Amino acid sequence: MGKGDPNKPQSKMSSYAFFMQTCREEHKKKHPDSSVNFSEFSKKYLERLKTMSAKEKSKFEDMAKSDKARYDWEMKNYVPPKGDKEGKKKDPNTPKKLPFAFFLFCSEHHPKIKSEHPVLSIGDTAKKLGEMWSEQSAKDKQPYEQKAAKLKEKYEKDIAAYRAKGKS
Repeated sequence: MGKGDPNKPQSKMSSYAFFMQTCREEHKKKHPDSSVNFSEFSKKYLERLKTMSAKEKSKFEDMAKSDKARYDWEMKNYVPPKGDKEGKKKDPNTPKKLPFAFFLFCSEHHPKIKSEHPVLSIGDTAKKLGEMWSEQSAKDKQPYEQKAAKLKEKYEKDIAAYRAKGKS
């Protein structure tokens, strides 16, 4: 079993899931030894679902409603185990991670791109910045790489001091 809590209630099923479960059971009764290609199986039975009357569909909708009621009731009484999802709390005094040269370039050029092209999405702006960075010569990139190197030195000193402070 996975990482989840074995005592947590089984999730609720949709009317479609109940319909497919019923269809699989019917199929197994008719063809007990055959293996099922799920893609073909679901296409075939989805067509069947589309042609069903509202009265036939209501049977599966009722099953889903009662399963939802079961799930809601079980979740009211469910108490998750303590400490599983909490994880480690991050110390707010931890030195900030250092930016790469590219990110320093982006922080400098991002306002310019946004002012020239205010309708660009976040992704398109990032693409444009990436294109601009790749077009830069090694000489043009050097100031950003030097600044990143200085920030890296500062970060290494800060993290060493932080760790030494934690051990004492």
